[in-house]
Amino acid sequence: MSTSTPTLRKQLHPAIQRLADDIESSWQRHLDLSPYPLPAELGYVEGRLEGERLRIENRCYQTPQFRKLHLELAKVGATLDILHCVMFPHPDYALPMFGTDLVVGRGQVSAAIADLSPTNCDRTLPQDYRAALQDLPNPTFSQPRDLPAWGHIFSEFCVFIRPNGAEEEAAFVSRAAALLEIHCQRAIAPTPPPSNKPRFWQDSATTARNNSKMTKPAAC
Repeated sequence: MSTSTPTLRKQLHPAIQRLADDIESSWQRHLDLSPYPLPAELGYVEGRLEGERLRIENRCYQTPQFRKLHLELAKVGATLDILHCVMFPHPDYALPMFGTDLVVGRGQVSAAIADLSPTNCDRTLPQDYRAALQDLPNPTFSQPRDLPAWGHIFSEFCVFIRPNGAEEEAAFVSRAAALLEIHCQRAIAPTPPPSNKPRFWQDSATTARNNSKMTKPAAC
């Protein structure tokens, strides 16, 4: 399935452009994408937020392994750019939940987070995921950030930082893309992992992830 580059993307911070491109490229390479039923008026939204022009573009897909892939790009006025992405697995697949957010205020990336969050009852990642994640390069970031109170939904591999300069921005984008690559490759494995119901993500993790978008400048 073709995923054309939305016009808003080219008006956003370069780190957001690169990460959005990496996300859609990985989805296209590995997954059998089909449209997710999204009301036409929600694909592109314009409005006002605290007097500033608000623009939002949503890209949503589904696959045999994922009930919803959601990539959201937003711009508020000339000072705030946001990327938000979540991959919700089908209940029949025992897959973690990939999520990433990038928030840029006044030209600086103020918050960047990426994780493969456990979705099983004991809140642990499958062993093959752990092995792959442990083999990844582990970049050092100078300004790590504290997770919120509901941060128990994240794995120990979660990266939550305030990047210091272009080099750390690029390192974060590479890290998020690597997590996604691992996720997509394992999701399409010949023998997909069976679900082990009940799964706690259907309640607490999904709610927390939906509330995790760091969209308020004051919180950054």
